[in-house]
Amino acid sequence: MNAITLGLIMGVVFALATVALMMTQPIPDKNTAMRAAFINRFAIGFLAATLMLPMPQWATGLAIGLVLSLPPAIMTKMYAPILGLGVVGGAVCGFVASAVLHM
Repeated sequence: MNAITLGLIMGVVFALATVALMMTQPIPDKNTAMRAAFINRFAIGFLAATLMLPMPQWATGLAIGLVLSLPPAIMTKMYAPILGLGVVGGAVCGFVASAVLHM
């Protein structure tokens, strides 16, 4: 499997998992928030698989998760859940990408 295909799959899976977690939360303008979260988490999963930096792939995913999660965390002032899920999800996506792409 190539990096782009894996990135598309991981991006969709991570995005859908995040949106599923948001379904039960009382969020104003939930529709907009879920669309924005889907795009953000898709980008983390996609970039964690396709971006190759001179560090372990899990660390690349972690860094991407942190950087892309900062703007929504700052805007909503919900730092722990947004940054936590972004960092952990990015690291997991990077780890999976490393395992699958370097078989």
